Amino acid sequence: MGARVRAVLAAALGLALSGCASDYVARTRDVREAYQAYRHEQALGLIEEELQNGPQADRLLALMDKGMILHSAGRYEESIRALAEAEQLADSLEIVSVSEEAETLLSNERHRAYRGEDFERLMISTVQALNYARLGKDEDALVEVRRVNERIRKMIAEEKKPYEQLAIARYLGGVIWEDQGEWDSAFIDYHEALRIEPGLGHLAEPLLRLAKKTGREEAHRELSSRFPGLSHEPIGPEEGQVVVVIEAGLSPQKEPRSTERRRGGELEQLTVPHFRERGGAKAATVRVKERAVEAVRVTSLEEVAKVHLDDRVDRILARQLASIAVKAGVAAGAGALAKNEKVGLLTFWLLNLASQPDLRSWLSLPAEFRLARLRLPAGVHSLAVESGGKVTAQEVEVRAGRIAVVVVRSH
Repeated sequence: MGARVRAVLAAALGLALSGCASDYVARTRDVREAYQAYRHEQALGLIEEELQNGPQADRLLALMDKGMILHSAGRYEESIRALAEAEQLADSLEIVSVSEEAETLLSNERHRAYRGEDFERLMISTVQALNYARLGKDEDALVEVRRVNERIRKMIAEEKKPYEQLAIARYLGGVIWEDQGEWDSAFIDYHEALRIEPGLGHLAEPLLRLAKKTGREEAHRELSSRFPGLSHEPIGPEEGQVVVVIEAGLSPQKEPRSTERRRGGELEQLTVPHFRERGGAKAATVRVKERAVEAVRVTSLEEVAKVHLDDRVDRILARQLASIAVKAGVAAGAGALAKNEKVGLLTFWLLNLASQPDLRSWLSLPAEFRLARLRLPAGVHSLAVESGGKVTAQEVEVRAGRIAVVVVRSH
């Protein structure tokens, strides 16, 4: 066997082995175990090791995980910095590298720098908005909310993608506008959140109250008919409000799924990523003294993730078919060079051994966003969130005429 043939086979074997080694999900299992056990400092130490020593192709994932761990730990300023770096990197990765694309065709999708699913890019801004809201920086939070809504508008209008807006972002926009006394803007965002998620339940209270306050009589009548008996008296002079955002459950995880596509006259067996649930979010109750309010699901990332990935499946399959064609060409060249058909078949087998779907995703995200809201007398209150047998207690300061935002992570 000639030196050039041996070099081709060695390169093919190297690609196959490297595909097994570059698995971010497997490497960061300890990070997720610590994070889901609320051992935030341990999780942060482990993710820092990944940022220092892991491949550049996975850096965006590590930064997003770091930002989410810091967010869940209540270290909002640090989370803002980590997620800002992640967003900057994601923007730079939109420029496709020709050499990287060529390597991917010969190896697998895991060699490509992870650019983030569309919904993950949106979630960077959503988590940033919550970070700013917790810090009382309403203007900065609104910038992030607008960024989410503008990106989705562009995806729908210009890129023709079948996406809906995230109700959590629109509802949070309503909360912030209301906190600033911008009643019309608050009503518009709340109303859009209701259009996206009709089952808001008691969370629709500000819609009725602001419809009346802004003179939208027809809207008030329609909403009153839709939510009969939902009390919506004006906020008293010594009252404030609390909106509790519960980041519940575990985000879905990608797994391989087989599918068939015809190439020429033959059926090809291909493998594509598919999101599976990792355990649904549990019901949550928010208690303040004798009062108890059930949290309402506003956005399911399980559903959003599946819609966004399903929209990409045809493009993933097209790249896989192109990859098979390239590998077949390389294998045929190796067989011709060696004047041995078995060498060509072995080369093709080794190259296809490296073919694996990209199963990377932002696994520190929640499965759902659930919200509850209460109006309370001005002052400091002890608030407890009960979910899945676990109780998370926080103190919250309520100011007259203002809205306090509380964020709780519930795995």
